[in-house]
Amino acid sequence: MANDNYVLTQEGKEKLEEELHYLETEKRAEIGERIKVAREFGDISENSEYDDAKNEQGMMEARIAEISRILSEATVVNTPKRSSKVNIGSVVTVDMNGRERVFTIVGGAESDAAEGKISNESPVGQALLGRKKGDEVTTTGPTGRDIKLTIVKIEH
Repeated sequence: MANDNYVLTQEGKEKLEEELHYLETEKRAEIGERIKVAREFGDISENSEYDDAKNEQGMMEARIAEISRILSEATVVNTPKRSSKVNIGSVVTVDMNGRERVFTIVGGAESDAAEGKISNESPVGQALLGRKKGDEVTTTGPTGRDIKLTIVKIEH
């Protein structure tokens, strides 16, 4: 990410720490073993198994460096237990054109649209922050279309 100001929820921080531990222990050893076995096949200049293992090792080491940087620079936010406003870490139920959608507002480093986790920096995330139940919010979506949301419920 180009952003040096990472925001994480406590849950997001724990997930990144778990992933980092897995990569540094199990995955590193697994790839090391693959490289060792591939070397035994002989000439490494024409050895696709060796090339694949080395490429995977490079990608894994880049991910380790990225997670380490995020964890070292991140600000962990504590979601208020009682608040009537949307904060980072809030689970917000909204009505979008008659359909209910549930979003969890998180920092950009842990956003995952497939899981309903949207970044506080996204247009919808920014529009929801600081709002209360019953508020109607209009924002511009990624396609340039206006999105109208009504906040139905806020959980922390």
